[in-house]
Amino acid sequence: MRFISIGLLKSTHSEVYYSTLRSRVRSRIDMALKSRENPIVTKLETSEFKSIFTQEVIDLKKLFDKYNYEIRLAGGAVRDLLMGQKPTDLDFATTATPKQMKEMFITENVRMINMNGEKHGTITPRINDKENFEVTTLRIDMVTDGRHAEVEFTTDWKLDANRRDLTINSMFLGFDGSVYDYFFGYEDLQKRRVAFVGDPNVRVKEDYLRILRYFRFYGRIAESPDQHEDKTLQVLSDNVNGLQHISGERIWVELKKTLQGKFAGDLLKTMIKVGVAQYVGLPDNPNLEQLDTVLKRGEHLNLHPMCYIAALLWDRDDVTVLHCRLKLSTYDRDLTYFLVEHRADKVSTRPLLPYEKLVLNSKIKQKDTYDYIQEVLKYRGEESLLKEFNNWEIPRFPMNGKILKENNVLPGKKYSAILNKLKEIWIENDYKQSVDDLVKLIPDVIKEYDKQNLK
Repeated sequence: MRFISIGLLKSTHSEVYYSTLRSRVRSRIDMALKSRENPIVTKLETSEFKSIFTQEVIDLKKLFDKYNYEIRLAGGAVRDLLMGQKPTDLDFATTATPKQMKEMFITENVRMINMNGEKHGTITPRINDKENFEVTTLRIDMVTDGRHAEVEFTTDWKLDANRRDLTINSMFLGFDGSVYDYFFGYEDLQKRRVAFVGDPNVRVKEDYLRILRYFRFYGRIAESPDQHEDKTLQVLSDNVNGLQHISGERIWVELKKTLQGKFAGDLLKTMIKVGVAQYVGLPDNPNLEQLDTVLKRGEHLNLHPMCYIAALLWDRDDVTVLHCRLKLSTYDRDLTYFLVEHRADKVSTRPLLPYEKLVLNSKIKQKDTYDYIQEVLKYRGEESLLKEFNNWEIPRFPMNGKILKENNVLPGKKYSAILNKLKEIWIENDYKQSVDDLVKLIPDVIKEYDKQNLK
């Protein structure tokens, strides 16, 4: 076992970081980027667009109309609709300030929830006591330090679009279907191009998490894994050390989504080339050869995100370091330990038997062990064995302590040892032995147990 430095186990983002020294004030140049004179680029009339108009969305719009505030759909939902997809979340932008929204909702007896977003301009009304919508005031991120921003509210839609990270995420959609695009995101989406709004170096320095968001959205819209622009990758590489100041939880949200999208393995390798590894809890020398092997064998099997990550790790110590940085869920952490521990070849006359034993002797939730084995078999590219495992019905061990007691075995510490030995025999005989068969073996098992414990 390798020695792990205590320093490595500490969360990197807890290091002393003087944000005031790195703060950047937004300049007039940022707000004067080349933009479209007429921002309306098309008008949607698709079935996906029409499907978003639930009664709650309609009633939300009526409220803002009543008080003469503009409201439009913003960001990812617009992108998804332009790609012919029904959005899973609807976020809105408005000219109303948070104070004006609160006054409006209070007057109209609309309940508001999750007030934590108010300082950044977001109010979340619950419409008809049925559906929640995040509505955010148009804003400018005036001062940024790579993690946080001091905002200033505005009524200028172009200025709000200018603060966003990627052109494909900077569009708005009117309720009449008009798509508002100030910074040519519409064209980039048609080209399946991922580009930052304005100067990528400026955008990344405003929030270093945008390095990972670039890769996530690349996996969402690109048509091949290798269409990155060299200039963009260079900017990401130049700024990658800024990730050390981003919390592990935020990093993992973006990284996991990337690994659930297209080109996951290729994007992970590109991220490593850019220099991401050491800042997200991966080894300085990740096991790229193992990753290539896993991709070749099992990428078509819908790998879990932790399969990609585990391939880059050398041993359990690396899993510990990773978890300390990213604060993984218990499920993801234990799956990664399991993958690293059980990814090697298992020798048996019946290939599935070692995995069946892991399920039947599980010290954690049996369902979790079952899921973990499925991922191990995907990781190994064992497609036929995976099908066999999926068709396997977990047998129920017929023995228990009550049966031992009924057969004159006195309660004590030997109970579990006897049951474990009988279970081992039952497994080796393909679960064919009945209670009566196993009861007959009890005297021999006790004799063997006593013999071993006399030594």
